[in-house]
Amino acid sequence: MKLRIYIIGFLMALISGVQVKGETKKENTKTVLLINAHLTYPGLSEGTLNKSFYEEAKKFFISQGYRILETKISEGYDVEKEVEKHMQADIIILQTPVNWESTPWIYKKYVDDVFTSAMFSKKFLTGDGRAAADPSKQYGTGGNMQGKKFMLCATWNAPEQSFNDPSQNLFKGKTADDALFNVAVNYSFVGFEVLPGYHCYDIFHNKHIKEDLEQYPAHLKKVFKL
Repeated sequence: MKLRIYIIGFLMALISGVQVKGETKKENTKTVLLINAHLTYPGLSEGTLNKSFYEEAKKFFISQGYRILETKISEGYDVEKEVEKHMQADIIILQTPVNWESTPWIYKKYVDDVFTSAMFSKKFLTGDGRAAADPSKQYGTGGNMQGKKFMLCATWNAPEQSFNDPSQNLFKGKTADDALFNVAVNYSFVGFEVLPGYHCYDIFHNKHIKEDLEQYPAHLKKVFKL
């Protein structure tokens, strides 16, 4: 009788341990939100290249055991669901073409919709960081999203040589990340850590797009330390 009780107790403890271990693994699974900001212009910009980079990132994070959330802005979105995706995500990757030196307009609208909703609900931030009682508190430090990471991947008509060179007329020595500062800074404002982006340049003349795609996972592995 005592032996039976001992065996039953041992088995229950073993089962309980397996359940706890499984729950811990599930809780430790990280989440990445992939956002595709491409807007189709028939005959000019069909979205094939941005889709390729998007799918490359998706494949990479699946291989690393991440849970994948996806948003393709041109297909429509529910604002509150997008807020929740941001809350769940440990990493956000924005895939975007550069249209007239910025993202397509649908991405700006997406940010206005999602971030404004999350501002009113105080999910992304609880203020702009400043405090009348403490002048040392800086603007842009009121975010609630610390510990999360943001990275953008952009496709450019501009050649790589137009960046990082003060003699260049347009960007005057700026990096590609500098040129898209207005995109990433929204995430900094709410507490994200912004990581170095990945850029595919001169896309209408680039003979190395295949290599750019092949090298993308290595960049992801490096910046996210995976």
